[in-house]
Amino acid sequence: MPQSEGGYVSLPAVNGNGSAIYQSTTEPTAPPSVFESMKRALGQAIKSSPNDSEELLRTERQPVIVGVGARDRDKSGKTLTTKMPSAPTHTAEEAHLLGTMPVDPMDDIELRSVQLQFPNARGSILEACEQRRVPTDKGDVHVAIQGDTAKPAIVTYHDLGLNYATSFAGFFNFPVMRGLLENFCVYHVTAPGQEEGAPTLPEDYVYPTMDDLAAQLLFVLSHFGLKSVIGFGVGAGANILARFAHAHPDKVGALCLINCVSTQSGWIEWGYQSFNARFLRTKGMTQGVIDYLMWHHFGRNPEERNHDLVQMYKQHFERGVNPTNLAMLINAYIHRNDLHLARTPPGTPGTETAATTLKMPVINITGSLSPHVEDTVTFNGRLDPTNSSWMKISDCALVLEEQPAKLAEAFRLFLQGEGYAKFFRPDDWDSVQSSSFLHTKVTME
Repeated sequence: MPQSEGGYVSLPAVNGNGSAIYQSTTEPTAPPSVFESMKRALGQAIKSSPNDSEELLRTERQPVIVGVGARDRDKSGKTLTTKMPSAPTHTAEEAHLLGTMPVDPMDDIELRSVQLQFPNARGSILEACEQRRVPTDKGDVHVAIQGDTAKPAIVTYHDLGLNYATSFAGFFNFPVMRGLLENFCVYHVTAPGQEEGAPTLPEDYVYPTMDDLAAQLLFVLSHFGLKSVIGFGVGAGANILARFAHAHPDKVGALCLINCVSTQSGWIEWGYQSFNARFLRTKGMTQGVIDYLMWHHFGRNPEERNHDLVQMYKQHFERGVNPTNLAMLINAYIHRNDLHLARTPPGTPGTETAATTLKMPVINITGSLSPHVEDTVTFNGRLDPTNSSWMKISDCALVLEEQPAKLAEAFRLFLQGEGYAKFFRPDDWDSVQSSSFLHTKVTME
């Protein structure tokens, strides 16, 4: 319908057959501007050869980018066509910083040369360790050897619900600890029936007590011909190593204990763990047992921690633990007796300090979020302040997994302070002098 000047008018159908139904149906009737006039003139010039567009459609050519530099011409001077680079080229300095220099700037740049210097994989410790079964008076003990047996020995012992692989694999594959393994040999001891894929222990099997588990270490040392070792234990394993060190002080040169409990179990712990052991025997790994184990290792609110780490431990408790065997270990742990350690002031008449507390140097470590902080403080109060230290690492409960760098540095400095400086690089000695408090001072709350 015609409109007044400046409005819009309807366009007629093309050829009268309605073929313009998908075209624009209105156009402005106002006088065109200078810019519109230029556009129309250019459009007419392009349409002057109507066969051009049809020729372009028939050729089916792919669009290319034509180079204009000398490198884009052949010997005869003919211009070559090249593909568009998938990534920008880099200068020599940038390529040096990236650690890779592309052979051809026009090739795709891929992360081909990025590798971990020390792969932090849990499976690698299984491949790197030599597996042994050591016979004892209470049954065989599984021992995994990592390193050169001619080097000084470190004996590790795991916590409840774990074994040597799940407890120490990530930590001993940490770069600093991998460097440590070049100068030490680690003997990972696993409690009976707690190793990966362990068969269910017989019903008539009498599981060793905590003192018996500590006594089994004598068979391990004798089997490998070890005269003195460095103890490295976590939780229940720390209690076992402390018992062994107290009974055989000449066999242990130093101790690194994490979340060590030196007293007998309280009523609350005894009640919870008794129910857990009963459920593990009758119903298997229930959600209540998993929740308690997560609290034991991560403290309160584990869902607020590293999500991947929490899920990994939950999956291990669900699928990688033999419930019956774990119930036996938990039953032995809750029936533990007191370590009978006491800090005796030097010079007290009628007393002997060496007979009442641990004789060797001890570094007592816990995490600030751990549920065992008070237990480590009690344990620290029973140690000789001249050869022990207490250390609380912030923002963690499972120190081995959440703060491996801080723990590795503390352990390294502790060993240096005990005379193992020759096993480290010379440039590390300056740091141990500034951090000698790890050996000479006791930190109290």
